[in-house]
Amino acid sequence: MNLRRRLRSGLGAPARALLWGWSVVPLAGEPLRIATWNVANYGPTGRVTAAGYRSDYPKPEAEKAALRAVLRRLDAEVVALQEMGPPAYLAELARDLAREGLVYPHRAIAEDGEPRRNALLSRRPLRAVRTHHEVEFSHLGQATRLRRGLLEATLDTPAGAVTLIVIHLKSPLSDDPRDPRAEALRRAEAGAVRDRLRERFPDPRLTPFLVLGDCNEVPSGPAVQTLRRRGRTELLRLVPAADERGDTWTHHYRRGETYARVDLILLSPALAPWLAAPGEILDGPDVRLASDHRPVVLELEPPPVSGG
Repeated sequence: MNLRRRLRSGLGAPARALLWGWSVVPLAGEPLRIATWNVANYGPTGRVTAAGYRSDYPKPEAEKAALRAVLRRLDAEVVALQEMGPPAYLAELARDLAREGLVYPHRAIAEDGEPRRNALLSRRPLRAVRTHHEVEFSHLGQATRLRRGLLEATLDTPAGAVTLIVIHLKSPLSDDPRDPRAEALRRAEAGAVRDRLRERFPDPRLTPFLVLGDCNEVPSGPAVQTLRRRGRTELLRLVPAADERGDTWTHHYRRGETYARVDLILLSPALAPWLAAPGEILDGPDVRLASDHRPVVLELEPPPVSGG
């Protein structure tokens, strides 16, 4: 357990509030620990192997073992995954984790036919699971749709329902000279996601929900800003997060030797008071072997339930 978790576990809610400068939120039960992680092609894809390049090769066993070790360290009740392979691969991961003592009896995966999908592993039942794969928008004058869709699921807590939306926006890789880093596409995707969220949650001040996943853009980028608000209406608030050294990057682009914070958790204003403390970014040799991304985790403390 790192220092920040030791501090949280050793302090009551009032002391934690003083520590982080936030208002006190009394507990209505155990904290809800939620994580997001891009697991870097947990499925067959092109890879360089000892025998040369293979176009349809599974994730190496050493990377899978490291990934499971990280998930055990995370010990989250709910984990949002990006770049998961088809359903059989999510079932494989859940089965292998269970053999190692980490049981996720509930899971969901986007039903969009993409080779890299959004998925969820959960200790709590998931209901109202759906894939928003019909999200359409215009990019450079052409009609298109959100390629990876949105995976939505709802959790019940003593204080009410919380809805999770798993997202994975377009990477900066592009073969279109009109949009060489896919910035226009990513912003258009974010606008379409924001509009769908506004349809689902007309007043984000009243509905607890969160959006989490790989935005492929830093928090100050235009796509993330588009996602967070429309005009003066605030839809989402960014959860601050850092590792034990205070570093905030979540993605290492090895070819360019660059580091950026692109894996984000964003809360609706209604859910923001549930935030127990800033989020954490995990690091370590197992993290770096498992993926080129680092996982982000937060703890939510449901507010008290008013009784008669």
